[in-house]
Amino acid sequence: MTVYLLILVITIMVLGLVVLCSSLRVVRQFERGVVFRLGKVRDGVQGPGLAVIAPVVDRLHKVNMQIVTMPIPAQEGITRDNVTVKVDAVVYFRVTDPVRALVDVQNYEYAIGQVAQASLRSIIGKSELDDLLSNRERLNQGLELMIDSPALGWGVHIDRVEIKDVALPESMKRSMSRQAEAERERRSRVITAEGELQASEKLAQAAGMMTAQPAALQLRLLQTMVEVAAEKNSTVVLPFPVELLRFLERSTPPEPSTGASPEAGSTPATALTTEVITERISPGVAAPEDVPAVAQPPSPEANGETRTAAGHG
Repeated sequence: MTVYLLILVITIMVLGLVVLCSSLRVVRQFERGVVFRLGKVRDGVQGPGLAVIAPVVDRLHKVNMQIVTMPIPAQEGITRDNVTVKVDAVVYFRVTDPVRALVDVQNYEYAIGQVAQASLRSIIGKSELDDLLSNRERLNQGLELMIDSPALGWGVHIDRVEIKDVALPESMKRSMSRQAEAERERRSRVITAEGELQASEKLAQAAGMMTAQPAALQLRLLQTMVEVAAEKNSTVVLPFPVELLRFLERSTPPEPSTGASPEAGSTPATALTTEVITERISPGVAAPEDVPAVAQPPSPEANGETRTAAGHG
């Protein structure tokens, strides 16, 4: 009899320990516990620490309150300027109301993923290719608002949405590469032209100063000769001084005009006498008829006689 009583006591103690262990739950710091008693949510949310529940009638569900990182698969769509692209993104969210996250939606993570994919396709259709490539901040904000609107009813808050990558067709990549190359070539030509314009302006100013000061031109000539001599060339070409040409031009008298009066006793510079023309032709050959005979200028003696006769007259 005593043995049976001892076995019964031991069995009761074991059952008590089992029931006690099943009624105790540990909730970690980043979790919150929601207790369902006979299928109904019990008031209050279990905080971190040790939670005691009824062994048979209560069920404890833990909800992670950390920020969850969910990648969105690449979605293919056509932009507003008719370019086919593939865009993937990532969503950062966290649960703010554990009760609504468990009661109002069957699987809040799956629901967030589906809404994110649909919103991403909608953003692709409303945007242009340039916006997807260079204006992602505004698109991220619009995508965050589109996902956050239904998520608030599920007790979930969207912290951030980022577009990760935009996959373009190969033909579009080649076109954009050619466009970028042409743009860089245009900028290079514009910069070169601006540099040449500034250099020409400075050269014009230097030429004006050298024209006002001839000594500066001589100094520049000497400097050029020094630079040429530094190259160890075997031949040095010295330019003719411009000042000497100007001096000769000023000192040379003007040529006589062709309409001068015969009283001046001058003849055209290009006139040739018959003797000179005869000497140019072979000896003993008469001068050709087409060569005009030019009268010789009167000798000084004839001029004297003419003047004396005129005086007597």
